[in-house]
Amino acid sequence: MKAYRLLIVALVLIGVSAKAQLGTPKEKFTRADSLRGYLTPLRTCYDIDYYHLDVKFDIADKSISGSNLFKFTAVQDFTKLQFDLFANLKVERVIYKGKELPYQREYNAVFVTFPRVIKKGSRDEFTVYYSGHPTVAKRAPWDGGVVYAKDSIGNPWVATACQGVGASIWWPNKDHQYDEVDSALISISVPNGLQDVSNGRLRKITDLKDGYTRFDWFVANPINNYDIEANIGKYSHFGDAYTGEKGNLTLDYWVLTYNLAKAKKQFGENVKDMIKAFEYWFGPYPFYEDGYKLIETPHLGMEHQSGTAYGNHFQNGYLGRDLSGTGWGLKWDFIIVHESGHEWFGNNITSKDLADMWIHESFTNYSESLFIEQRYGKQAGQEYVHGTRQSIQNDAPIIGVYNVNKEGSGDMYYKGGNLLNMVRTIINDDEKWRGILRGLNKTFYHQTVTYDQVVNYINDKAGINLSPVFEQYLKYKGIPILNFMVIRGQLQCRWIADAKGFKMPVRIKIKGGEYRFITPTTHFMPVDIQHATKDNIEVDTFNYYIGLLVD
Repeated sequence: MKAYRLLIVALVLIGVSAKAQLGTPKEKFTRADSLRGYLTPLRTCYDIDYYHLDVKFDIADKSISGSNLFKFTAVQDFTKLQFDLFANLKVERVIYKGKELPYQREYNAVFVTFPRVIKKGSRDEFTVYYSGHPTVAKRAPWDGGVVYAKDSIGNPWVATACQGVGASIWWPNKDHQYDEVDSALISISVPNGLQDVSNGRLRKITDLKDGYTRFDWFVANPINNYDIEANIGKYSHFGDAYTGEKGNLTLDYWVLTYNLAKAKKQFGENVKDMIKAFEYWFGPYPFYEDGYKLIETPHLGMEHQSGTAYGNHFQNGYLGRDLSGTGWGLKWDFIIVHESGHEWFGNNITSKDLADMWIHESFTNYSESLFIEQRYGKQAGQEYVHGTRQSIQNDAPIIGVYNVNKEGSGDMYYKGGNLLNMVRTIINDDEKWRGILRGLNKTFYHQTVTYDQVVNYINDKAGINLSPVFEQYLKYKGIPILNFMVIRGQLQCRWIADAKGFKMPVRIKIKGGEYRFITPTTHFMPVDIQHATKDNIEVDTFNYYIGLLVD
């Protein structure tokens, strides 16, 4: 029997990801899951153009009531469509041209039948009136619903957070990521003395003369449903501006009044550096028309477009901790940087299916190291991303199950970030890599995308077929192993991997030498480095998240 030594680089050390997760694993899928995640003709028959969400929050009763106007363009002829609203909320009526439409409910899906054929290309609209007690989030943002809390002096403090579970947990909409509404008016009515802060720009404040005040916020850019938010509390506002790649970007901050001084210091030390770094790497902030906001919330944080939810208590790190274990994570505010990174990956570029949430989370996890690099140099950024390997689980594929609204493993964060850093290493041209990141945001500006679109774009611009690499790291739970063996007196190597036809360039050297690239396949090939032996060969395991097997 052969003697061998096995070194698996950067295996699992920590079992719980600290970042916002998207739900609990499911082994079986139901009809309700398919209704939520599948694109049937009852969904694809219409394209959402505009919402006017008009909702009153009865905080004492933990109930809501209101309406949502759907303006749409018919993609094909139809008489029936689907929208979504959780079954614990009541559809009061659906109004079309002044008359009630018949509808049926199945789980969290609602099916509306029109009195005549809606012709392809026509623009039309209907309004859904609803009410009820929305799901109360127990661990937002890890679960979904409405957060009912109080600030430290007893004032009501309410927020919504619904990534993954879906916006239909608190308001009626076409609840699938593939179709983003082009613009939206968000009208939130709250008890007098409180303020609502939602996405976009504040258009109007109206005293309703019934003990409530309505705040109208307008979003001028396409927005995914889970990003639409309500944040209600005793807020104070202050502002600033940043001169960026597209001109003047307004910065608006809404925090609890007694936190004003802390917020001015913390936001001032982090926000502009963050925008500078991300505009350098990813291109212009994607929502200049709607501005940039940070809103203090009773939950940790969420990437609500143009209104980032912030609950990190005005401290550096992730609730004061460094997720990389390197020290670099304590030099900046994790929630500001990570959640704002989603403005590019998640909000500007949105995955069509929840199964591809790696497009949001892997790139945004990687953005943390790019922010550090911009501030402290490349080595610091590389040390940070390497340090995050301690949280990789390798427990399940990063890509989830399509068509049932199911995300994949939480490894989409740390393992995904390490994958992208490897891709950068393979490309071996930082300007080209920066061009790819910026090109993704330009090419897919304000669009929803698939796995193939993202991977094919990177392949094309890199001039390298990286498909087997993405497939191995995203579709399989294990990492590839670089296997060295002496065959007929010569050192040879191969990859042991799950992905069919796997090959990946890797940097190796002999001790004391310089790194050079070789491109092994799954078949043994000679290591073309003079004097290389199994005892003096070294592999760049700092930048490559791989296993090593030396026989």
